[in-house]
Amino acid sequence: MIDHNKSMGNIFVSHYALATIASQSALESYGVVGITGKNIVNGIAKVLVKDPTLGVNVNDADDGLIIDIFVVIEYGIRVQSVASSVSENIKYQIEKATGLNVLQVNVHVRGLRISYTD
Repeated sequence: MIDHNKSMGNIFVSHYALATIASQSALESYGVVGITGKNIVNGIAKVLVKDPTLGVNVNDADDGLIIDIFVVIEYGIRVQSVASSVSENIKYQIEKATGLNVLQVNVHVRGLRISYTD
């Protein structure tokens, strides 16, 4: 939980809330078709539980946040462009919503999915 001291009191933002913002921001990015767990156990848990924060890790650093997200992207779209877009979108949305500094957003591409348009 992250805490900010303000003149009128404290503000606490949970890692769950930050991970939810990151997850929704990634899914809204062009080319992302899903978020997956960082390993097979998390992937199975995501299927069973439907938790939007599985596949997103939020870590505190001295000067801000470090976020790792594990995504599946659409086959045929440039991976570097999608990953860059996801990273920028997550950073922007979290900073806009919370006022917290995001130092890094590490996008891990775990797979490609082919969509059939037939």
